[in-house]
Amino acid sequence: MLRTALRTLLAHKSRLAMTVLAVGLGVAFVSGTLVFADSTAAAHRAAASKNFAGIAVTVTATSPPPGAPAEPQADVLDDALVRTLAAVPGVATVRPSVDGSAVLNAADGTPLRAGRAWAHPAAAYVPGPDGKDGRFPLVEGRAPAGDGEIAVDRGTADAGRLRLGDTVTLATDGPVMTARLVGVVTTDDTRVTAGGTLTLFDRATAQRLFATPGHYTGLDLTAVPGTAPADLARRVTGLLPTGRAEATTGTALAAGQAVLVDTLTRGYEKVPMVFAGVSLFIGSFLVVNTFTMLVARRTREIALLRAIGASRRQVSRSVLLEATLVGVIASAAGFLVGLGIAEVLPALLGTDGSTLPRGPLVVGPRSVAAALAVGVGVTVLAAWLPARRAAKVAPVEAMRTGGRPPAAGRSRIRGLAGLTLLVAGAGLLIPLTGAEDASEANLRNAMAGCALLVAALIVLAPLLAVPVIRLTGRLTGRLTGRLGITGRLARENALRDPRRTAATAATLLVTTALVAGLAVIGHSTGQALDRRAAAGLGADYVIGTRSTTTGIDPAAARRVADTPGVRTASPVADATLFTGGGVRTISGVDPATVDAVMKLRFVSGSAKDLGPGRIAVSGTVARETGVTTGGLLDARMGRGGQFTRYTVVGVYQDNPVAHDALGARAEVAEHGFLPGSVQRVLVRTDGGTVSKSVEDRLRAAVGNNPLLDVRDRAQIVREAAGTVGDLLDVMYGMLAIGVVIGALGIANTLAVSVAERTREIGALRALGMDRTGIRRMISLEAVTVAAFGTLLGLAGGVFGAWAVGSLANGAIEQYSLVLPWGTLLLVCLLSLATGALAAAVPARRAAALGPLEAVARA
Repeated sequence: MLRTALRTLLAHKSRLAMTVLAVGLGVAFVSGTLVFADSTAAAHRAAASKNFAGIAVTVTATSPPPGAPAEPQADVLDDALVRTLAAVPGVATVRPSVDGSAVLNAADGTPLRAGRAWAHPAAAYVPGPDGKDGRFPLVEGRAPAGDGEIAVDRGTADAGRLRLGDTVTLATDGPVMTARLVGVVTTDDTRVTAGGTLTLFDRATAQRLFATPGHYTGLDLTAVPGTAPADLARRVTGLLPTGRAEATTGTALAAGQAVLVDTLTRGYEKVPMVFAGVSLFIGSFLVVNTFTMLVARRTREIALLRAIGASRRQVSRSVLLEATLVGVIASAAGFLVGLGIAEVLPALLGTDGSTLPRGPLVVGPRSVAAALAVGVGVTVLAAWLPARRAAKVAPVEAMRTGGRPPAAGRSRIRGLAGLTLLVAGAGLLIPLTGAEDASEANLRNAMAGCALLVAALIVLAPLLAVPVIRLTGRLTGRLTGRLGITGRLARENALRDPRRTAATAATLLVTTALVAGLAVIGHSTGQALDRRAAAGLGADYVIGTRSTTTGIDPAAARRVADTPGVRTASPVADATLFTGGGVRTISGVDPATVDAVMKLRFVSGSAKDLGPGRIAVSGTVARETGVTTGGLLDARMGRGGQFTRYTVVGVYQDNPVAHDALGARAEVAEHGFLPGSVQRVLVRTDGGTVSKSVEDRLRAAVGNNPLLDVRDRAQIVREAAGTVGDLLDVMYGMLAIGVVIGALGIANTLAVSVAERTREIGALRALGMDRTGIRRMISLEAVTVAAFGTLLGLAGGVFGAWAVGSLANGAIEQYSLVLPWGTLLLVCLLSLATGALAAAVPARRAAALGPLEAVARA
């Protein structure tokens, strides 16, 4: 039986290759994702350990306790403390550091890698006795030596096309600055190697920007050989001012950072794992179909084996052995492809100029075991039912010339099971149409309902094949009338074995259902976010900070107002508002200009009465706190303020531009992170003009500050719609996987079908059908099967999206079901093209058969 299994595999090399490819795709995504995760985590840990290599203890200032005076804690770390710690027994050296953040402009004036607040570390270049800073080795130029000079890392210089001697525009916490690039360094800081930028200043400049003159933000201590870091940390702690500074071992810092980066990199596994799961799920249908057809084609062979003494168990084991061999081959091939996927994933997942830490690929036992478990396990499980059917072949089957007709009771059982699944799925989905939120219970019901719906379509597909294909044939009869007998033969061939047709179409059915459902939900959500982003905005441009910890220079705001083409420029200060146990955002506006730049719809009151001690609140805040216009609200602005009783002068409909509450700008600005600053400037242009020249003038008015965004309404809408970008990426990835595996399934089925119908093809040739007619017949059969699977998938996907749409409606008030006709049409055309392309090789083989050759082969 072992030799029989091996000979069978070698006799069907084409089907073996297609099945290996289908399973190998799933193995590749799973193993590649695991290798990528292990490699990235190892690179992060390696970088983290290098950051703290040789550092025994780090001393940092502590945050003041709540209610304590706002005394600069960093003032405790000065040169006197450096000398004190240097005299501690066991301390070899003390390296002071001054750390902060700085965002740079590239050579073309655009912000450089400005999307992440944590990715722009800045520090002081602190030379040692040899005149060099060992933490930042120089590779070009020299170290910054005075105000107006900086050095950057190699990655930043390359990404920004910066060269020694260039004048660089940068900003730290507000006003824009310029400095001359005098040096390029290397670094192992994970924030930089993961796609950030590094800016180095001389010590005095860094202290002025990030601490106070003569003081530091941290002290790094190295230990004398033989000194335990924990012991050294205890000695140092005894010399530090109580409550104002703390000592932490470098080992503890490295471990904490490693945990953090492991948590961050864990998220990078999700999207590739989705692709892997989809490819395996769809690929399992191809495996089932392949082995089902294999068993059906070998009925007489299996019956002869039974007649000469093979037991049912031996026959079943033979089929499972074939599946195991296919799984092993697919696992090996998929694992090799997975290594390539792991190599390119960092570049694919890096966005906006960001990259992930790179290092050697880490191939651990987990990824190898996963490849074998997925490849062999899925293949063997998929072949289990065909193996059982093979074991039931009786010896008398060897005497029959035709295949066994399906049992009459099997269709009834299938219909009953499919209807049960359909009713169960609809029973979970239909009640969700009235859901008001996306609670955990509703999400579970939605996932279970969609899974049952897809399962029901798969089970019912053989029963639906005949009526659906005949109905579509009648609807398109006029269009295909020119094809004559060729079109009718293709349709009848597809209907000859409904189970085979349904199994072949299952891959496209599942893919289309997933893609159609996600496309409808993604498109509807994107449209809702578009409407939400622009709903409360009356301005044509918004100039804003990238972080609430930064602000816009008041002088820059005045320059914006004086810019040619600007009709109204209304600065807005944002601050936190603590009320009722919640943390909210309050926007400080100018009552005289707010109506020109915000679309405020007041339920009661108005913005004209805003002033000191008087605020307006959104409808949500009013409901949650129970206040109305004219009422009083106990609240606290900012972190250091006191609770004050504010008079509510108006309640407005929720507005994303106005946030949770409105106040007078002067009062709100006093309680912001940077007192007296503003975070946004809403600009109304003459005639609503939006153009590149206007944008350039606005950027020039704020000094091309890299901390600031200048966006028009269309850009704001696109960014809001971009929140569903991951969903759309998953959708298109699923579509690509489904197309590949669906094409393999159709090609596999047609290859078997052509082999079974050689006598029939020979008869058609003898009756006068030419080679072109044969090719057209096979291609139309493939398109018919693809159309059947696509039609069922579209129906299931759109129904599921309609049912679960209310969950999104609970989170986005403007959500409504909008069908993406363009995307759905693209899916249909792509599925039909897949069928036509998959039929190319089988159709060519069929057309190559001559009448006598066909009869001889049969």
